[in-house]
Amino acid sequence: MQPAPLKDFISFEDFEKLDIRVGTILTVSEVAKSNKLMKLTVDFGDHTRSILAGIKQERENPKELENKQALFVVNLPEKKMAGEISQGMLFDIGYADKVKPCLAMPETPVPNGTRAG
Repeated sequence: MQPAPLKDFISFEDFEKLDIRVGTILTVSEVAKSNKLMKLTVDFGDHTRSILAGIKQERENPKELENKQALFVVNLPEKKMAGEISQGMLFDIGYADKVKPCLAMPETPVPNGTRAG
């Protein structure tokens, strides 16, 4: 595997602007108007969100992600895609390097909503 090139340096202050939190994926469902997107309903402890992720073609059975904890970027503006609203971004590993993507997840269970970084 040839790793993707390193991105430009950012300041620590810019890094601190990212709000990455642990959430449990409650459900994974189809997005009718998309060949790539799946809708994740994610529990962040004090609230749930709908997050669209381009995982439909990457995984044989995307529903296997249900009940798993993962990392999500939660302070991105809402974005409408394929007629649905996404309220964050799944923080997964591998896509940029063209390897089978996998979840970025805590080593042991932690409370939903726990911040990374």
